[in-house]
Amino acid sequence: MKTEKHKMLSGELYDAADAELTNERLHARLLLKELNDSKEDEVEERKIILRNLLPLSGNNLSIQPPFYCDYGTNIEIGDNVYFNFNCVVLDVMKVEIGARTMFGPNVQIYTATHPINFKERAKGLELGKAISIGEDVWIGGSAVICPGVTIGNRTVIGAGSVVVNDIPSDVFAAGNPCKIIRKL
Repeated sequence: MKTEKHKMLSGELYDAADAELTNERLHARLLLKELNDSKEDEVEERKIILRNLLPLSGNNLSIQPPFYCDYGTNIEIGDNVYFNFNCVVLDVMKVEIGARTMFGPNVQIYTATHPINFKERAKGLELGKAISIGEDVWIGGSAVICPGVTIGNRTVIGAGSVVVNDIPSDVFAAGNPCKIIRKL
């Protein structure tokens, strides 16, 4: 029999109130509290917190607090990635972020979603869809990346965009919904 965590990571409906998942979120929230309360000059302490919160991150990860996520352990981050202030990553599923990718302030990445059917939704079950963001990508401030989206390498997403569909490599895309504006 599958655990609720296994269901979650498989993209199936799962119960987020499960004890194992609740404990893992609590662990992440405590680390986030430490990170978000840390002082700007506490560089080494922040590195330790980030290694515990985001164990699958590469070298030279830079996050400007406050930062928020559900688990942290479902986020894979390449080298030299930068998050500006107030970013949110709902990582109930895998989030892949390529090297040298930059996020403006208030960027939100959502793998979490809910059933469209109200009867299923009323049962309190959730599900997720993985997100993949390529290398050398720039996501403008206040952009929202929706569940299941893939963004190709070297792409720029304009500020305030809502990305609901895949965006290929080497383009500038913007808007709500986010659409390709031009090739780069």
